[in-house]
Amino acid sequence: MAIRNATDATFADSVAKGLVLVDFWAPWCGPCRMVAPVLEELDQELGGRLAIVKVNVDENQVTAAQFGIMSIPTMVLFQDGKPLGQIVGFQPKDAMLEILEPYMQ
Repeated sequence: MAIRNATDATFADSVAKGLVLVDFWAPWCGPCRMVAPVLEELDQELGGRLAIVKVNVDENQVTAAQFGIMSIPTMVLFQDGKPLGQIVGFQPKDAMLEILEPYMQ
């Protein structure tokens, strides 16, 4: 699967089905740029079990506010539209896998 972008208008549909990791980010955010290649690798490895969606917080402030995003990068894991948990800040790939694995059983 490819990483998709979501907007305030498309967000609900983007997380409605299955397990979805949403990356709240902004282009000016250094740690967000560090997370991007990790998410690309996770998408390639877990694409069948986990969808990844990116939300630019500068362009989609309604969605960011709805989920209380105070710092970026913040990743929120959703299952069928319901938030399960958050990962705040840069995490290396191994740490991300460790956090995500229990949800992919």
